Order: sequence, then C-alpha cells, then structure tokens
Amino acid sequence: MQRTYMVKKEELEDEREWYLIDARGQRLGRLAARIATILQGKHKPIYTPHAGVGDYIIVINAEKIRVTGKKLDQKVYYRYSGYPGGLRTRPLREVLERNPTLPLKQAILRMLPKNAQGRRAFRRLKVYPGPDHPHQAQNPIPLKV
Repeated sequence: MQRTYMVKKEELEDEREWYLIDARGQRLGRLAARIATILQGKHKPIYTPHAGVGDYIIVINAEKIRVTGKKLDQKVYYRYSGYPGGLRTRPLREVLERNPTLPLKQAILRMLPKNAQGRRAFRRLKVYPGPDHPHQAQNPIPLKV
C-alpha cells in the first residue's frame, strides 16, 4: 500500500532555494503566475498544502516589465483611504513611474492564497527595480521564466 508523503517542519529549511529572475521584457501576468507557483512550492515533488515548502525569489529589473495592448493607460489601480471621497485611482503608467515594483508585487500577492500561508510566501519575495540586489551571499540560482 502506498502512503502519502507529508513533509516535516525540520525538512523545510534544508529544501529552500534562492532563485534570481530577471523581469526585463517579461509580461506582467505570466511572470506573476510563475513566481506565485514557486513561492508556494507547487513546482516541487514534496509539495504539501499545509506546509510552506516554497522557495525564495529575487526579482530584478522590475521597472522593465511588459504589458500588452493599451494596459499602460487603461489598467487602473485603486487606493481607498476609508473616508468618504477617499478613493484614488491611478493608471498603470503612473504607478510604474512612482513605484516600479508595486504592479508586480500586487499581481503576485493577489495570486497567492488569502491566509497565513500566502502571507508567509509573500515574505519570501524580494523585488528590486534595477539590476542590483543585496542577496549575493545566498548564491541565487538564475531562473529562466
């Protein structure tokens, strides 16, 4: 009889890898979906839904992501202060100028589970607008997406 494998908490830290992804020229949604899968650990054979087996991801050149069609002007990001009349809207072009990492981070966050597991996975994500990052000591593995 086959038994279902469940990963143990002690085995988790030994299994985590650091990956480096260059976002230059990548499409926003497709890149976010791939990163969300890796953060959750669904790409591993030891994936267990209740245990965070995902890896760390470093994304560089986030300011050079690509979107198709007229999304730069038509896609709108909303912020609500909680007060009457406090809804603020900005098109993607303006959001990229102000904070180039926000659209990618927000796309990934919304693809993760809305629970503690998703919040832990999101903490393993590091996004930088340019080509430099402070994680050289972790020896990240370049990942082609």
